[in-house]
Amino acid sequence: MTAIPPFHLAFPVHDLAEARAFYGGFLGCPEGRSSPEWIDFDFYGHQIVAHLAPGGAGDHRANAVDGHGVPVRHFGVVLPMADWQATAERLTAAGVDFVIEPYVRFKGQPGEQATMFFKDPSGNAIELKAFADIGNLFAK
Repeated sequence: MTAIPPFHLAFPVHDLAEARAFYGGFLGCPEGRSSPEWIDFDFYGHQIVAHLAPGGAGDHRANAVDGHGVPVRHFGVVLPMADWQATAERLTAAGVDFVIEPYVRFKGQPGEQATMFFKDPSGNAIELKAFADIGNLFAK
């Protein structure tokens, strides 16, 4: 299998200290470079960058997917199922206010997947998902 190159995502946040506490502290993403206006984080091997942009974060639009309102603007990662389950348990125990609580969507279909959505302190939506069979990632 060929290694997948890391992606880079820059996104707006209202407050860098809150972003640092959430991504670095709560989610456990190691911090990379930073300045007074942005912070790099290692998000499961990918580079995400929180940029200070008061008023620029948080989009409340949603589309219906499997009976749930999925935030239109979101980012995330596909985890191995055991890691997804452990993370779901940890976030639930921590009292995370989920946009969509952890569950399995598209049951019995080729795209069956475990998913959960929650927001960072600036209102950016994050999705963590997993497939019992990663070969179904792009299945129709």
